[in-house]
Amino acid sequence: MKQVWIIVIFSYVAFVGITSGKGVDLTFPKGFLIGTATSSYQVEGAWNVSGRGESVWDWFTKTKPERIADGSNGDTTSNSYYKYKEDVKYIKSLGLDYYRFSISWSRILPTGYTNQINKDGIQYYKNLINELLENGIEPIVTLYHWDHPQFLEEMGGWTNEIIVDLFVDYARIMFKALGDKVQRWVTINEPTLICRYGYYVNSLQIAPGKDLGDVGVYLCGHNILKAHAKTYHMYDKEFRATQNGQLSIALQCMGYVAADGNDVDTAFQFDCGWMAHPIYKGDYPEIMKSRVALVSKAQGYSRSRLPRFSKKWISYIKGTWDYFAFNHYTPVYVTRDPDERKGIYNSDTGLINGILPSWEASAGIGFYVLPSAFGDLLRKLKDEYDNPPVWITENGCPDHGEIEDYNRIRYHYLYLTELLKAVKRDGCNVKAYTIWSIIDLFEWNSGFTVKFGIVSVDFDDPSTPRSPKLSTYWWKNVIKSRKLLPIPTNSSMMLKKEFSSCHARSGPFS
Repeated sequence: MKQVWIIVIFSYVAFVGITSGKGVDLTFPKGFLIGTATSSYQVEGAWNVSGRGESVWDWFTKTKPERIADGSNGDTTSNSYYKYKEDVKYIKSLGLDYYRFSISWSRILPTGYTNQINKDGIQYYKNLINELLENGIEPIVTLYHWDHPQFLEEMGGWTNEIIVDLFVDYARIMFKALGDKVQRWVTINEPTLICRYGYYVNSLQIAPGKDLGDVGVYLCGHNILKAHAKTYHMYDKEFRATQNGQLSIALQCMGYVAADGNDVDTAFQFDCGWMAHPIYKGDYPEIMKSRVALVSKAQGYSRSRLPRFSKKWISYIKGTWDYFAFNHYTPVYVTRDPDERKGIYNSDTGLINGILPSWEASAGIGFYVLPSAFGDLLRKLKDEYDNPPVWITENGCPDHGEIEDYNRIRYHYLYLTELLKAVKRDGCNVKAYTIWSIIDLFEWNSGFTVKFGIVSVDFDDPSTPRSPKLSTYWWKNVIKSRKLLPIPTNSSMMLKKEFSSCHARSGPFS
């Protein structure tokens, strides 16, 4: 026990020393929003009830359980399909401004086609939205967070262009059903990860778990961009005048570090810029087009593996945004591949991804803590895309489920300090910050081996009870004060007492 408290005290001293925030105004700007997020497959459970069809993740976790760290799946997970009201109570008690959740495509259209619309699925999301609005919480709806119907995947999924119009059909149903109460939409979440790890990379696959070489990855991205753009224009034409909502796509943007600034830009363009450049500037980044063409030729292909957009498509995709949404978790250190001096091309980027020994690791594989890379990314987005209104739609820290989650508090403090610096000192136009996630959930390939929630879920208990963590109390006080606050003590009981004395006793964890 003595050793445990020594570790806790050391962690606290390190926290205070690192996060003093000297020179930074730690007050959130007026109108700045703080919310939280989840996704359908990760929290809902109820995988085969009320007319829901099989999703690509249902199929993947059951046929390839070896791809999941603990062999688990999302059949029950956090059970939010039945416990959404309890989750909303936590969101309200924390004082959060909004809740970003996603729709299960297969819960609405079991086969992906409109000839079979599941009214029970639509009603579930109506109930959730009504519960949020009744509690003063804005619903932000993501149409697609990695879980399309398995029926569509058997026809090629995102590598078959037929999915473009099927996605638009699905989106239209959701706009009709929910759009009168939803003002902010996300079309597709993290498209680069879907394509890279769903159809290409064999070492860390996500559903559908296909290795289509270095051709399928770009075909996937091409179709996703078309689906997003067609959905945006459809909303413009059919719904914007009456619903007046805003739409965007949520990109995954790493924080790149390198000795050479040109290498940072190349890595950025192949990651965040892959989808952002066609939407915000027009067509794929030049470095992508030239590099993929070069490497494709060296590999013996008759044409570039990166598909070309016609001038009509370039114009059609450009400008299909109302705000810039992105998710961020980790830095990456890039170096040039020395094999290229010998004429050997191992990758389209010509770069090798790695880490620096000085970086602090978190519980999740591939997750590292480097707040300065987050600040640099915000400044890069400002300069690259003419300082658009930015919504950070996911940011968070994995651990092993500790209730006294000091590292999570420390992570959010450090990253939000960088955010405030970028906003107040550098003029970055950041409008909102989204905590990933409100509750513990099924974390894709990691299963239940790591946790992201600021509220704990006991997955060993069939009733999946929720309970607060230390970060629950910290976040409540931060949101109430509208200012970043360090940990005042290393005693969790004292911390809870001090925090609870700062607000009226209401909600599930007071």
